[in-house]
Amino acid sequence: MNYPWGDQRRFNSYTAYFKKIFGGRIQKISLDAGFTCPNRDGSKGIGGCTYCINDAFNPSYCQPSKSITQQLQEGKEFHQKRYRRTSKYLAYFQAYSNTYADLDTLRKRYWEALSVEGIEGLVIGTRPDVVDDKVLRLLAEIQKEKYVMVEYGLESVYDPTLKRINRGHDFAASSNAIQKTAALGIPVGAHLIFGLPGETHQMMLDAAEILSNLPLTTIKFHQLQLFKNTAMTEEYKQNPESFQLFDLESYIDFVVSFTERLNPAIVIERFAGEVPPRYLISAPFGTLRYDAVLQRIEKELENRDTFQGKKFFAPKKVL
Repeated sequence: MNYPWGDQRRFNSYTAYFKKIFGGRIQKISLDAGFTCPNRDGSKGIGGCTYCINDAFNPSYCQPSKSITQQLQEGKEFHQKRYRRTSKYLAYFQAYSNTYADLDTLRKRYWEALSVEGIEGLVIGTRPDVVDDKVLRLLAEIQKEKYVMVEYGLESVYDPTLKRINRGHDFAASSNAIQKTAALGIPVGAHLIFGLPGETHQMMLDAAEILSNLPLTTIKFHQLQLFKNTAMTEEYKQNPESFQLFDLESYIDFVVSFTERLNPAIVIERFAGEVPPRYLISAPFGTLRYDAVLQRIEKELENRDTFQGKKFFAPKKVL
């Protein structure tokens, strides 16, 4: 059976999405371009998000002491060992908020990345409250020549949660940024964390409907992971009953139920997060790599005879 997105996988996959655009595999290379965040430098707060530790997600080559060019060259060498047939790459501005600087700085860093051989475009991870009209016009300008996607860290659709985790913005800021970006024809990605304190199972499922009605191109899911030496870990130690932490089996069950409710037009980039166990206070998924978790999720979709969007109902247009 072919599903609405045109293949036999039971979800709208990131791999297939890029194959349609670039004609084959393309690999993201993470960058740390030396940016920070407004809830770290004091403009909106200090300490950053309570769950955050960027080092857990940064590959070894990804260091702000190195130039963007050097990071990309080393990143290409790193990925060519695993994906030998890959020759096309996207520069992934991943660490912290990668639109949080003046326009000249942003323009210089983006175009430096694009000048590296094999870099076909940009994926820019950032916060929804640090993207204004000027930044969006810059990205639209670059998009005339190269692929550009903006990935927004939403983390939650609920304002009490966003306040509790020290995000420094509300969900209205997320919704507004997504709509303004999409209106310019720029692909929009989003990140969501499942298991944040104060959110029930039903609240997390209900987020599928909220997100399904936004003009998102892609979405990335992470199960909440508690990192050593973070404010959230200390909160968990004090108040564990307010968390909905998942083990592997409960997460697979939940994320399949969420996927059934998600708009089938939205491409799913990842179903779960993966970090080195040394950063975690516990590892409920054990030593399983993401590929193994994905296989389990796809098997559960098959066992339930379900697929992305099976329970999604598009809102009726009012005439």
